[in-house]
Amino acid sequence: MVTPAALGFDSVRLDSIPAYLRSQVDSAFPGAVVAVGRHGRLALLAAVGHYATNDPRPVAATTIYDLASLTKVIGLTTACLLLTQAKQLDLDAPVQRYLPEFRGPGKDAVRIRHLLTHSAGLAADLPLWDSTRTREAALTFVDTAPLLTPPGTKYVYSDLSAIVLMQVVERITHQPLDRYLADQVFGPLGMTSTRFNPPSTWHGRIAPTEVDTFFRHRLLIGEVHDESAARLGGVSGNAGLFSTAPDLARFASWLLERWHSDSGDEQHGTGDSSATPSPIVRLPGTLIREWTSRQNLPAGSTRALGWDTPSDSGYSSAGTLMSRRSFGHTGYTGTSIWMDPTRDLFVILLTNRVNPTRANMKILRVRPRVADLAVAALIDGR
Repeated sequence: MVTPAALGFDSVRLDSIPAYLRSQVDSAFPGAVVAVGRHGRLALLAAVGHYATNDPRPVAATTIYDLASLTKVIGLTTACLLLTQAKQLDLDAPVQRYLPEFRGPGKDAVRIRHLLTHSAGLAADLPLWDSTRTREAALTFVDTAPLLTPPGTKYVYSDLSAIVLMQVVERITHQPLDRYLADQVFGPLGMTSTRFNPPSTWHGRIAPTEVDTFFRHRLLIGEVHDESAARLGGVSGNAGLFSTAPDLARFASWLLERWHSDSGDEQHGTGDSSATPSPIVRLPGTLIREWTSRQNLPAGSTRALGWDTPSDSGYSSAGTLMSRRSFGHTGYTGTSIWMDPTRDLFVILLTNRVNPTRANMKILRVRPRVADLAVAALIDGR
């Protein structure tokens, strides 16, 4: 980590971010880790609060959090990027080309692009945890779920779309999603604390999520919070990844470096090197810029391919100061990641706001405030 000034930040203003987060401890969440960086380097990495309501251990910068729906972009979307670049996945191909089990009236018109933009016409979710007993039964339930609207006509944020797309990735790669991502993404990028189903030896570093009172009936530590992902064995396209702020900073640095590249020949900026670079190192900027730009599918939607972009309405977890080229995502457990390529800036916030209960929604005011404080800390504002 270099000095904030070397990266264009006013250190006093940057310090206002952890100060603000400390004021939210035991109100919006038990604890949090924030990472802010530019040009592939960290300017701020700070931990506040404690592990859980009934766990007074102080949070560390390397504390592991359940990423929830950040799984959709850090994991699933990145896998699809690689397969598209390799010409193994066609965004405008029907889903049924890859997954014949995805059947029902109107489903022959659903394209891969619809899944990535949450415009396939699928429901937001299904009670997989209560309606099925095995991964196979749950996937069949998802694949045969009816469309609620014609594809491409309505935006509905859908975990089902991510679960279907996960199956597409697994059919193409002939590997479980977790193994493919470990080999092709997390390993090459040096993300050593990022994985599905973390082993029990990691549990001492993992911030607990909710006290589950209706499904598993226990405090969740190292088990995915999302019920659908849990029914799928902890490995799903919609949720299931656990990670740390330093690992996500590596990912953000790589993605921003790729966004700015003009070809697929440059090396990434995470500090890793290899005689034979992984395909992820060579992803071209044209592809990254396409995937992180609004698709207008349907018209007026803020969604890019997998990623989201700041809202035009004034409210967004990205705050009010990030550029229109920014892209990011949030996770139900209280996580978020936003990147502004115009400023070569990333802002990562990890919390377990669902501990002890998901009823606490104060994170909705915290995320945009943190993003605004990060942009406001830039000396020149650009």
